Amino acid sequence: VTENDAEEAHFAAQRKAAFSYMSEAFAEGRLDGIEGDCLAQAALFAAMKEFVEVYGEEPVAVFAEKLPARIRAGEFTVDRSRQ
Repeated sequence: VTENDAEEAHFAAQRKAAFSYMSEAFAEGRLDGIEGDCLAQAALFAAMKEFVEVYGEEPVAVFAEKLPARIRAGEFTVDRSRQ
């Protein structure tokens, strides 16, 4: 296992844990009566704010420009039967 492989495995584990935290936060919000779209908008705002703080506005804008194609390609679709 190379150092790069170990770093990628560590980062993948962190992403998985972060997704779990976000899923739990969404579930708690829904239990408190907050609609899913409100939670999603707040999560997107928080994510973009964090990205801008870490990477700066222009790199985040370039990242965001690629989102429509990724959305249309189904990258964020988990269950197509719900559409």
